[in-house]
Parts: sequence; C-alpha cells; structure tokens
Amino acid sequence: MKPMKTHFAKGSNTRRHSSPSPQHIHSIEPFLEMLSVETGAAQNTLEAYAHDLQQFASYLRTKGRDLHDATADDIRGFLAELLALGLKPSSRARRLSAIRQFYKFLFGEGLREDNPALEIDTPKTQRPLPKILTLDEVDRLLETAKQAASRPAAQRSEHQRRTALRLYCLLELLYATGLRVSELVSLTKTALRKDERVILVRGKGGRERIVPLNTAALDAIHAHLSALTTKQAASPWLFPSRGASGHLTRQRFAQELKALAASCGLAPERVSPHVLRHAFASHLLERGADLRAVQQLLGHSDISTTQIYTHVLETRLRDLVQNHHPLANHKPDPL
Repeated sequence: MKPMKTHFAKGSNTRRHSSPSPQHIHSIEPFLEMLSVETGAAQNTLEAYAHDLQQFASYLRTKGRDLHDATADDIRGFLAELLALGLKPSSRARRLSAIRQFYKFLFGEGLREDNPALEIDTPKTQRPLPKILTLDEVDRLLETAKQAASRPAAQRSEHQRRTALRLYCLLELLYATGLRVSELVSLTKTALRKDERVILVRGKGGRERIVPLNTAALDAIHAHLSALTTKQAASPWLFPSRGASGHLTRQRFAQELKALAASCGLAPERVSPHVLRHAFASHLLERGADLRAVQQLLGHSDISTTQIYTHVLETRLRDLVQNHHPLANHKPDPL
C-alpha cells in the first residue's frame, strides 16, 4: 500500500493549500452556534471544533468531496493522514470527536440521513498521569511571590508593585481553589461573596459552583484590589487588563508564572497554572479529602476525571516504598 500523500505543512497542523470554501464554513457555523447555545461550550472549545472541522473540510477538498457527502472511508483516510503526520492518539481522538458531533448535528437537523462517524473506532489513548509539584515546591513559589509583592516601594515602580501583587494573588487564589486558568483570569469582582470566605465560579457549560477561600487567598485579594488604579478599580474584572478581553490572559499569567519558577530555582517547563490545579487536588487527597468533595471543588462533571489523582497517589506511594523501604531491593536467600 502506497503511503498517503500529506496535504499538511511539515511541522504544522495547517495545510499548504487554501482555506475551506464558504460552503464548508457555512456548514460549520450553525453547528458551532448550537454548541454555544445548547451546551454552553466555552470559546476555546468552539475555536478548537472550528479548527478541526475546517481541517477535515480541507482534506475532503483534495478528494473532490464535501462535508455533506463525506463517507466513513473519508474519515478513516483523514485519521490515517493525521497518524502519518505523527499526531498523538489524543489529538486524533479530539478531531474524531468533533467530526462525530458535527455529523450528529447534521443528522438531527435532517441534513444527512446518517452519521458516517459512528462506525469509526476512537484511537486508543493512554491517559497520562497529571504533572504535579510537591508541597515544598508550591511553598517555594508562594513564598517567592509573596516576597516580591512585599518589597519596599522605593525599590520598584508602582506598576511593578501592582504586577507583583497581582501575581501573588493569582497564585494564592489558584492553589486555594484549584480553578481552571480560564476560570481564574476571567473572575469578576462580583464573584467575591460579600463578608463570606467563598467565591462563585462559572465553569464549563455555564455550570456554577461555590469554592471556599482560605485566609491567605483573601488577604492577597484585598492587597491586590487596594493597589489597582482608579481605572482598573472601575473594571468589572478581578484581574483587569488593557487587552481586548478586558482581563488578564491565560498566556500572560503562564509567562509570569514560568518566570517566577525560574527565579526560585524550579524548572519553568515543570510549572504552569494547570500544574498548580493538579497540585491542589493531589495535596487535598494526600491529606484524606473525600474524592467527591474534590470533584465538586474542581468542577468535574464526571468523577472518573477526578479519579486520575488517586492513580498519582498510588504511583507516588509505590515509588516511596520502592526507594526507601529497607527490604525493597532485597533478594531473599534461596530455600
């Protein structure tokens, strides 16, 4: 069997040829509107689905076909091309998920008589264990950020002071609550419940949950808010910014966090907002927290998603015994 000719630019997920035709795009737009209205899909999710479907539409064009007349063999061919390009099973599975839901939508709207993706097997994936930081490493991050936020005013500009207070507040809040980074940076000031040690979070699918705050997080929030400029204080966002969204971006927070990690001797590639979310969950479970409670705090709709942290603990305990038990590597004498 001859190897399939690739239509993607090497080292990229984009194709060399032109973007999908308006006919393709017009097929996708109603589907995205449905996801937004009926399931409350986040903007990041909608953009990912749009990208995946436009990629599939471009593949179909090279075969002289269209989204509306694609077959199961077309989908298999698309997945085979992604495999040849070296995409991981998880990436191929995500694209297949988008295609399945798209054709489910077309079938439900009477625009197709079948869903050609139903008979396609999902690429097998081995779910990786979350990367986490130790309690000492998290303490080091928090202490370094706190010291930077507490530096005398004479040693830095007012802008630097506000930035340091914001970063410290973000870290304390993230580690206290385990919020998703998108939930964290888009918090509004009204999310803070007056005279209460809790915060109201709007998560995936528009689902709301209440998450408790500790004293350190509350103090960091108050210090951050007190340092805002008059214009920033008038913003509805807890972490206002001059960008298009009006609030701090995920990317900017990640950049500042990696710089902080480097300053306190941690490898920047090991540290991200999502890693701190993992640390929040893992450290709670290590100290005996109920799995259902952690599920609620994280905003997981399915407890199986939360259970991945129990596997992390099992692995760490096994390594602990293997590395430190006096008889771990002892070979018994033959009888």
